[in-house]
Amino acid sequence: MYRITKEFHFSASHQLSSLPGDHPCARLHGHNYVVEVELSAPELNEHGFVRDYRELTVLKAYIDGSFDHRHLNDVLGHDRVTAECLARHFYEWCRARLPETSAVRVSETAKTWAEYRP
Repeated sequence: MYRITKEFHFSASHQLSSLPGDHPCARLHGHNYVVEVELSAPELNEHGFVRDYRELTVLKAYIDGSFDHRHLNDVLGHDRVTAECLARHFYEWCRARLPETSAVRVSETAKTWAEYRP
């Protein structure tokens, strides 16, 4: 199996209001997010690619236009805006447009990652 990945960055706020009031994530706060999309294929296309990296600019445009410098609770319309939920959201969005999508990872900090891989 061949695998490629590409990384995207955005900054946004969120609030996990279902957590106890003394939990730091219950307060409004922000992160510099990193989204890593992975595409896989058993064979390469006629150009020797899983997919041309340039074709992933659709994800960059989506992130820049809908997520960057936004409040994620408003963007996604719910209060469960965790890295795990974001990973699944971006996976489903990518999979609908890039069928080779095999996983998406989201980081809120340099030391933490959440991944969605069906």
